[in-house]
Amino acid sequence: MKSGNWPAPAKLNLFLHVTGRRADGYHELQTLFQFIDYCDLLDFTHRNDGKITRQTSYTDIPYAQDLTIRAAQALQAETGSRQGVEIHIEKRLPMGGGLGGGSSDAATVLVALNRIWSLGLSQQRLAKIGLGLGADIPIFIHGHAAWAEGVGERLTAVEPGEPWYLIICPDCHISTAEIFAAEDLTRNTPAITIRDFLRSGGHNDCEAVVRRLYPEVGEALEWLGQFARAQMTGTGACIFAGFDNQAEAEDLCSKLPGNWRSFVARGTNRSPLLDRLAEEEHQD
Repeated sequence: MKSGNWPAPAKLNLFLHVTGRRADGYHELQTLFQFIDYCDLLDFTHRNDGKITRQTSYTDIPYAQDLTIRAAQALQAETGSRQGVEIHIEKRLPMGGGLGGGSSDAATVLVALNRIWSLGLSQQRLAKIGLGLGADIPIFIHGHAAWAEGVGERLTAVEPGEPWYLIICPDCHISTAEIFAAEDLTRNTPAITIRDFLRSGGHNDCEAVVRRLYPEVGEALEWLGQFARAQMTGTGACIFAGFDNQAEAEDLCSKLPGNWRSFVARGTNRSPLLDRLAEEEHQD
């Protein structure tokens, strides 16, 4: 049995404040996640032998470290399921770009296999499994734009505007762990409320560190900043700006220097993953 075209959408951090550091080394954050309609695509082929295999274009991530594999294994461990799967990933989202591609892939594995293996776990239980694998995974499982606090696991649904975004992907791969380990990272930004953000906005505390370590990200921010408010998502490397319509974003995209990868996507407060799951449930 094969089940295909499960989307794993990218996310943008519309701001990212680091408000503290916990005793366990994790950082306290405030951020606002919004999805875009640009996705990896996953296909699943059911196996009866309990094995979990993968077919993908990337080869630099060892099998045991692949979040999609670990997500499937965690679901087996949580439920005692003896079912298996072959996971095929059409990778479109850049790695190390701050778009959450690996976390989104893992979330789609949990949501899709919960359905395919007929496990019947609640969204909350899936999110708890996901949190054990990565702090960003629960947002992709909940599937709605959200204000996030803690390490990113305390979510409040929000409804920001849904502009068209131009996303630029500088040619570098940034490790989140490297940025959060930097001595000069600001870790004491005062906490704000959702109302504060809506009134005066926010910033990305990681940007200064990334600019220092990866000058190419700074160059992209400076270029895009000539035309719109340029922001960095997550710990980088991707940067973005919002526009009122697709034509405006596409026009600026066509003027980018030739050495930068870029694309235009629509912001969406509801994840495409929820729509794909609804299609499956409608077939019942």
